[in-house]
Amino acid sequence: MNGGLNSSTGAMQVFRSLAEVPTGFGPTVAAVGNFDGVHRGHREILAAVTSEARGTGAKAVAITFDPHPEQFLRPDKAPRLITPNAERLRLLAETGIDAALVLKFDEALACLAPRAFVEQILVGALATLSVHEGQNFRFGHGAAAGIEELAAMGTEWGFTVCVHDAVCVRGMEVSSSAIRALVAAGDVRRARWMLGRPFSVLSTQARGRGIGTRLLVPTVNLAAYDGLLPGFGVYVTRLNVAGRAFQAVTNVGNRPTFGEASFAVETHILDFEPLEIGEERPIELEFLLRLRGEREWPSPEALKIQILKDIARAEDYFRLYERLIDRPKSQA
Repeated sequence: MNGGLNSSTGAMQVFRSLAEVPTGFGPTVAAVGNFDGVHRGHREILAAVTSEARGTGAKAVAITFDPHPEQFLRPDKAPRLITPNAERLRLLAETGIDAALVLKFDEALACLAPRAFVEQILVGALATLSVHEGQNFRFGHGAAAGIEELAAMGTEWGFTVCVHDAVCVRGMEVSSSAIRALVAAGDVRRARWMLGRPFSVLSTQARGRGIGTRLLVPTVNLAAYDGLLPGFGVYVTRLNVAGRAFQAVTNVGNRPTFGEASFAVETHILDFEPLEIGEERPIELEFLLRLRGEREWPSPEALKIQILKDIARAEDYFRLYERLIDRPKSQA
């Protein structure tokens, strides 16, 4: 995606620096955050931003960062992200906001004092009328400032601050870190509750497996992926590719039964049909339910027996639940 005024995701404009924000773009209603996953908590805040903007004639804006600040500040400890940047922007566009300002997180931004952040970005570039944030929001060099300091600066510069309580789903507080922990533990079902959609991986086929330009066999191995992956195990999944959605079972792990460990995300399609698919064709793999952990079986024959059981359970899942989950709410 190219930056600037002509860069958009759907109806949402994308600016990749302050210099790309047109003079006189504001007034705006804004939210600042990483928005990793664009989960239910993010969506609640952005819905409030959009609602207020529509009521005041302002533009609704999400201010975010690339790379994630932790990837710049502590790369050895940075979390694997729920959503890559392109997908994060697509999900932000779904919320109905007018623009996303994606700031490059580098040394200059990391050293920007809280007051300078407000003056240069919120006031100077965006003419912000109101800022919406969660209670734990921190900003500026060393995350030195929070909601109290932001509200004080708002009083000085003439914008209001709306603080949102955390969203809770089935007794769990929704956050990106909580979702990452659930996915890493293989609990994709509860992660789905927090996200408001299935956790998914966006990738391509692994190269060099003789697949060529057609998908001729019901097994797909994903290319190397540096984002968040579920914990080792076997999952009921859905593979979306070339405009088609296939029911599937996926193994995430090292495949220990076949000798030397070799990590792979290997998907077996249940309702397979051959189709045209090149190695660069985007693939989305949705994780719906964890069936079991990965283990080493005494023989390939024992593994085959277990695979048949996994397939039977997955087919039960799709037969009993998927139609209800996916049908329009008006029919539910």
